[in-house]
Amino acid sequence: MARGGNPMFQSKAFREQMRPEGNTTTSDQRTAEPMSSQSLQDLYNSPSASPAQTGRLTYNDVVSKTVLMWGTLVITAVVGWQMPALMLPAMLIGFVLALVNIFKREPSPVLIMLYAAAEGVFLGAISGVLDAMYDGIAVQAVLATFSVFAVTLLLYRSGKYRATPKMTKMFTIAMGAYLLFSLVNLGLMLFGVSDSMFGVRSEYPLLGVGIGILAVLLATYSLVLDFTQIQRGVEQGAPAKFAWTAAFGLTVTMVWLYIEILRIIAILRN
Repeated sequence: MARGGNPMFQSKAFREQMRPEGNTTTSDQRTAEPMSSQSLQDLYNSPSASPAQTGRLTYNDVVSKTVLMWGTLVITAVVGWQMPALMLPAMLIGFVLALVNIFKREPSPVLIMLYAAAEGVFLGAISGVLDAMYDGIAVQAVLATFSVFAVTLLLYRSGKYRATPKMTKMFTIAMGAYLLFSLVNLGLMLFGVSDSMFGVRSEYPLLGVGIGILAVLLATYSLVLDFTQIQRGVEQGAPAKFAWTAAFGLTVTMVWLYIEILRIIAILRN
């Protein structure tokens, strides 16, 4: 680093320039004053900088960003509840924003918050439609979703539910199968082969509930992967900006979990 760029050297140069001409000394005559033993002891006893002070990721960062996203989601869900016609546009916008945020190398707070807003409208709209058909289903789904989240977090904190290479490999295979089924089911609905609300899932309730339970289990493992990434990020001193990435991952998983639980309850009540 150039000496001119360091405030310590700038202040020293300033002192040299302000020294009276009759009181100049040579570099040999100038000696640094040694630190006293008390000064050294005070320096040793002083607390080290916290992760927040050094710009590193903390759990508080993740919690604050997650609460901000979930708060935005709830607020926009009220809009979606009152305007169910926005369900499809909000779903498409949320899907596109999710892909953009997933593939971005650096987290973008603006895009992440826009994703939360779009998903909130979508969740509010679909919840309002289903709640009109099955009274109280939205409250049931919300309570069940946060219950699953709480139990998963407690199991992870206790060390009884951990991500392992074998489990992650099984999760990847199961996710591929689930996505393939979902695409086929969506195609059947779009082309009029199935006119049920949830496609094949509604026509064959046992299959629909079974697929839903599988999806909930996959979502809980996805939460474990999210918790693992957050823990590693904090322990390895990741930059604080990645709190947005962690909050985004948790929100995506929770949205998925809520939709699956909402669908299971609707199939059962039908």
